[in-house]
Amino acid sequence: MIRTTFNKVREVKDSLPKGSSAVIAEELGIAADDVRAYFNGTATTGYHIEPGPDGGIVVLEDTKILEVALRVAWASKNAL
Repeated sequence: MIRTTFNKVREVKDSLPKGSSAVIAEELGIAADDVRAYFNGTATTGYHIEPGPDGGIVVLEDTKILEVALRVAWASKNAL
């Protein structure tokens, strides 16, 4: 479980190259729309937003999408 802010989650999304939702979804065996919902704050499970600074406090119970997204963003930045 991770507690962060909504703006931090959006920073990760904004650091991803175009088409990353499909790449993340394929790796995890989920729909690309589920990945998009995760980063838009509209995921229905394992994702809770509470009022607070920086767009609100986000509690991520399942961090798999975030972990893969961070790896994809890092690889893109470092041209791997």
